[in-house]
Amino acid sequence: MTQHLVYILECGDGSLYTGYTTDLVKRIDEHNNSTRGARYTSGRRPVVLKHHERYASRGAALSREAEIKRLSRAAKLALCCD
Repeated sequence: MTQHLVYILECGDGSLYTGYTTDLVKRIDEHNNSTRGARYTSGRRPVVLKHHERYASRGAALSREAEIKRLSRAAKLALCCD
């Protein structure tokens, strides 16, 4: 069964990045080491995983990703500290 994950990364400049993946380890490696990472994180390396959530469906995960992206920085940091 495929896992659907939403994650928050802290970038080298202190900013936060939210994304979706089905393979968290591979995706973080892409953000840090390859040209396949997001354009946003490519100039802000290294990135560190701060938070992740698992969902049963792609749709639920993408909805949650959109919800998190609308949150303030403070609210995102509060998620990371739970």
